[in-house]
Amino acid sequence: MDVQLLIISGAALAGLWLLLYIFPVNLWITAVFSGVKVNLLELVFMRFRKVPPPLIVNSLILATKAGILNINSQLLETHYLAGGNLTNVIKALIVADKANLNMTFKQATAIDLAGRDVLEAVQISVTPYMIIVPSITGVSVDGIQLIAEARVTVRTNIQQLVGGAGEETIKARVGQGIISSMGEATNYKIVLEKPEDISKRVLADGLDAGTAYEILSIDIADINIGKNIGAKLQIDQAAADLEIANAKAEERRAMAVALEQEMLAEVQKARAAVIEAEADIPAALSMSFRRGQLLSKLKKA
Repeated sequence: MDVQLLIISGAALAGLWLLLYIFPVNLWITAVFSGVKVNLLELVFMRFRKVPPPLIVNSLILATKAGILNINSQLLETHYLAGGNLTNVIKALIVADKANLNMTFKQATAIDLAGRDVLEAVQISVTPYMIIVPSITGVSVDGIQLIAEARVTVRTNIQQLVGGAGEETIKARVGQGIISSMGEATNYKIVLEKPEDISKRVLADGLDAGTAYEILSIDIADINIGKNIGAKLQIDQAAADLEIANAKAEERRAMAVALEQEMLAEVQKARAAVIEAEADIPAALSMSFRRGQLLSKLKKA
């Protein structure tokens, strides 16, 4: 009898637990007393849609207590099923509302589904964030190399956060602007004396267009002098000109040597002709003597 009673009690408890699991009455009561209108059957159907009712209800309660309007359980369910982070979205909306930022639930969910941390984005929009730009090397007109370190203070542009370029684009654009400003300086001393002129010009170029950030300030933290690129280029040019001159002189010397060798060959050729002519004289005398031409010429003489 006792065993049977225990079995019945266990079955009753299991049935009650299953009933409370399917019908989350406690959660529904909490929602009602928190001022959130939600149907008990909706909570039941959430179980079958594999949506956790506590997450939806707690998110609704949090949004309602913070004064966030136009949010219902269907919107929250849709975002959860799409793979979004409901907790981050609700917290981001609360922070944006307290900071008087114009951000809707639709914008927040779009940012979240785009893969960005919506809560961090709102916090950066409220509290500006500093981007450290790597050392930038430029050369002034007088050929002096300058190495600058920059700090860019930005805040999130909520309206362009989806589809906007990120932090690396800001670094690249700022670096390009600083290099251009250095390249236009006629003397490196101008850059050292007034680094703020570079900041003003770069900031005026609107480098944050199309990005997820709004640039608040660009500060040149430090400028160091590097190599004298102009002097090095002149030295390299002089060395190259010297090599060209040496090559041309060597070419002229080689031509002179070749001409000298040709003249020596002509001299040798002339000497050979003389020797050949001298070798013909005895033969001619002998021929004249045999023919008697030499004696007749001598008698006439």
